[in-house]
Amino acid sequence: MSDTIIVAILSFIGTGLGAVVSVFTANRVTNFKIERLEEEVKKHNSIIERTYKLEETCAVLNTEMKVANHRIDDLEKGAVKK
Repeated sequence: MSDTIIVAILSFIGTGLGAVVSVFTANRVTNFKIERLEEEVKKHNSIIERTYKLEETCAVLNTEMKVANHRIDDLEKGAVKK
C-alpha cells in the first residue's frame, strides 16, 4: 500500500471517531438542557395549580362573605322594624 492510501484511511478513521464523539457530546448536552427545562416546567405547573386552588378558595370566601353580609343586613332591618 502506498503512503497516500494509508494516510487517507487514517484520516477517515480519525474523522469518523471525531464525528461520533461530537454527536455523543452534543447529545449529552441536549439531554441535560431538556432535563433542566422539564424541572422548570414542573415548577411552573405547580405554581399554576396552586394559583387555581387559591382562586377557587377566594371565590368561595367571597360568596360566603356576601351571604354573611346579606344576613347581617336582614338582621339589622329586622331590628330596626321592631
